[in-house]
Amino acid sequence: MTDDKVKRRLTTVLCADVHGYSRLMEADEAGTLGTLRRYRTAIAGLVARHDGRIVNTWGDAVIAEFASVVEAVQCAVEIQQEISNRDPDPPDAQRMRFRIGINLGDVMVDDSDIYGDGVNIAARLQELAEPGGVVVSSTVYDQVHNKLSVGFDCLGQQPMKNVAAVTSYRVTMSGRAVGRRGFAADDSPPPRTEAVAAPEADAQRIRDGHEPSAWRRFVSDWLANLPRPIAAALTISGFLILINVFTGLHRIWFHWPVAALLFVGIMRTVLRRRPASARREERQKSRE
Repeated sequence: MTDDKVKRRLTTVLCADVHGYSRLMEADEAGTLGTLRRYRTAIAGLVARHDGRIVNTWGDAVIAEFASVVEAVQCAVEIQQEISNRDPDPPDAQRMRFRIGINLGDVMVDDSDIYGDGVNIAARLQELAEPGGVVVSSTVYDQVHNKLSVGFDCLGQQPMKNVAAVTSYRVTMSGRAVGRRGFAADDSPPPRTEAVAAPEADAQRIRDGHEPSAWRRFVSDWLANLPRPIAAALTISGFLILINVFTGLHRIWFHWPVAALLFVGIMRTVLRRRPASARREERQKSRE
């Protein structure tokens, strides 16, 4: 063993980068640099609040690492919310927005800096994010999807430059991607009177029989909140029950396939909720 042996550790890497930085600098160098400095100060404060540390700030990017995966994702969401709330008035052409990628992986350590695929994947995930958005790897998703009050949209396996493709997830809140504004083009929230009147108008249309799809929306929202395997099993079971009803109830057969589907859905949900470390250990044992 030599003293220059490469040190490694498992850590959560957050990579944030300004979208359209060159365009912003071309339009207003001094103003863009001043805004970047203010945002970096805010980001550094949020990273420290979540027990992370800034690793590097080369160019317009920020690299940070966290011991906790949950804290890293919470920090990313708060960063996007803080930046979105700071300067709500500038037009889109002048607004500075960050894209954030988060990965849990093995890194090489050199003094206070970190290198390796663990960092590279976080940088590639950042490139997949929308301006003001957050994208995480499957290793992060496995650890946090049932621990935070945010949602996740699976983006599948996306090709990445110089690294192997990984399954990625977009972080969402209230049905919208993190950082994306839910207001109209003028960036102003709808009047409160309209927000209050809308549910009453919907209720009136339902009473008048002009809204036949309301119950479908209720069922769709209910299924969306269930684990995917169970939601899929219930959906297929519903079709089987309808088929049995329309082909005649003199012979009831739907209970057997429905029971099998629900059993498979529950088992898949239980297995998916196991810690990722346990699944990795099993795969390692199977290879041995």
